[in-house]
Amino acid sequence: MLNPRIDELSDYPFARLRSLLDPEPTPAGLPVINLSIGEPNHPLPPMVIEQMTADLSILNRYPTINGTPEFRAACAAWVTRRYKLPETLIEPETQIVALTGTREGLYMIANVIVPQKKGPKGERPLVLMPNPFYQTYVGAAVAAGADPYFMPAHAENGFLPDFRSLDKDTLERTALVYICSPANPQGAVASVEYLAHLIELARRYDFVVAFDECYAEIYDTVPPPGGLDAALHLAGSKVGQDALKNVVVFHSLSKRSSAPGLRSGFCTGDLEITKAFLKLRNYGCTGMMMPVVAASTALWRDEAHVVENRALYRQKFDMAQNVLGNRFGFFRPAGGFYLWLDVGDPEAMALKLWREAALRTLPGNYLTRPENGGEKAGKSYLRIALVADLESTKVALQRIGNVLGA
Repeated sequence: MLNPRIDELSDYPFARLRSLLDPEPTPAGLPVINLSIGEPNHPLPPMVIEQMTADLSILNRYPTINGTPEFRAACAAWVTRRYKLPETLIEPETQIVALTGTREGLYMIANVIVPQKKGPKGERPLVLMPNPFYQTYVGAAVAAGADPYFMPAHAENGFLPDFRSLDKDTLERTALVYICSPANPQGAVASVEYLAHLIELARRYDFVVAFDECYAEIYDTVPPPGGLDAALHLAGSKVGQDALKNVVVFHSLSKRSSAPGLRSGFCTGDLEITKAFLKLRNYGCTGMMMPVVAASTALWRDEAHVVENRALYRQKFDMAQNVLGNRFGFFRPAGGFYLWLDVGDPEAMALKLWREAALRTLPGNYLTRPENGGEKAGKSYLRIALVADLESTKVALQRIGNVLGA
């Protein structure tokens, strides 16, 4: 009756966190501050409300699966500007896949890619992912009939998986690779050369790389390169549609525009893949509400609010640096909005911060699996999401300083 492979999925991290913290009382008189989930709480750009309320009469019609021509054009124009692509490389009507958040897109892409691949001896295909990992990756792998393969990303390898260490048998079984840069949770940024090497492996061994770039616009000083940069790096002066072969990238407004409730993103890349993805989505997805599409179009066209958003995160990392100094392996990440602190026993520390400071944080071992030497990648770390407003972040960091200094 039930798919037995569902048992391979561990409890979702936030369910585990509720089991850990909810039985414990919070300190009297301290408002709870949630730093466990990557949900930006910065002010919503005013254009969102303006666009979403401009014409509510369109709610009496079904939304289209793939947004509007204006939405697709805005996405294609943004990604072309952001990554300095040739003007004609991304064709809006065939290479922009509208998504109700990148989470569903990252999940569904496995069904487009995985089933066509078998191992050389008939084994299940592999889906490779960093460890720690975004939980959607493993759910997608299992649902698509693959075995997840966890690649540790720890301090010794710069918090990025070492693809050069993979043997030929593993690469021949690989159908799909998920890579997130800036990384969740460590904030590591992969170089163009690192990403280009991964694309070279994909083409040599016939797998696809799904670049999860939802944190690409949250960076400290230098805009992170992405999968499209790396593809152009390999193509050199011969830039045609083959330049994006085996490459799909995912972008979202949740982090870039502090609009997680919109559930709005897009996928682009290899034309053969995006066409197949669009075809599949016609069978199993609903489109974004049309007011959401209008708001999303405006957001992709605007950069001013993104600059302001980044400035707020920089201020919060300044605060964190002042409070933590060099304790608990503190480092200022190149991208993203997480602190990744080496606290020894993350569950004990999460409990301590909850009991004494009314702060919800996430043990790093809830984001990892022990396979392939991955245990040390998260077993001693605590993830703290600096997503609250400036004043709440200041209060939270003061509480953390008081507890950790005790």
